[in-house]
Amino acid sequence: MGSCSCTRRHFLLSICFLQVITIIERQVFDFLGYMWAPILVNFFDILFIIFGFYGAYHFRVKYIITYLIWNFLWIGWNAFLICFYLNVGQLDRNSQLLSLGTGGVSWFEANGYGCKPTYSMTADDLLLPPRPEHVEGCLLDYPLVEIAHSGVQCALALLGILGAILISCIFLDEDDRFDFMNGDAKSPQHTVVHPIEAH
Repeated sequence: MGSCSCTRRHFLLSICFLQVITIIERQVFDFLGYMWAPILVNFFDILFIIFGFYGAYHFRVKYIITYLIWNFLWIGWNAFLICFYLNVGQLDRNSQLLSLGTGGVSWFEANGYGCKPTYSMTADDLLLPPRPEHVEGCLLDYPLVEIAHSGVQCALALLGILGAILISCIFLDEDDRFDFMNGDAKSPQHTVVHPIEAH
């Protein structure tokens, strides 16, 4: 594997590192908002990013392909979140879909920069996380913050897909260039393999 493969490997390792940093940041805020569905999916994302990092570091193509497939699913999940926060179709960002009915909501709804929430607690709300009745003064509305988070994840996933495809092509190219009868004279890594003849 030459300098080209090292460059591709470093590219994919860098993308995996950025994905881990951004998803841990997102996971923290999802925990603070009791958003259980995103928390669960984020854990899976962290797991598959580790697969991608391990595969890129040790040149294990199966791990890289697993990471590649997951990134397509991850883009689909983040596209759903964007649609959810934009209230596309029947989706309603005020529903408890993402909190799995536990009353959680985006932490940024009441805690974004400049936000001044107004709470009105009733007896029915005591078992649920507090949710403001009205929020004003936010520099950015919470749906925009959540959409930005999902957009960043989509962009990193696309770069991860690109990196995984580029590094997988190296393995496929290496396999195609190897001749099992005579070996590959151009590649010092490969040894000559001769068929066994019965006498």
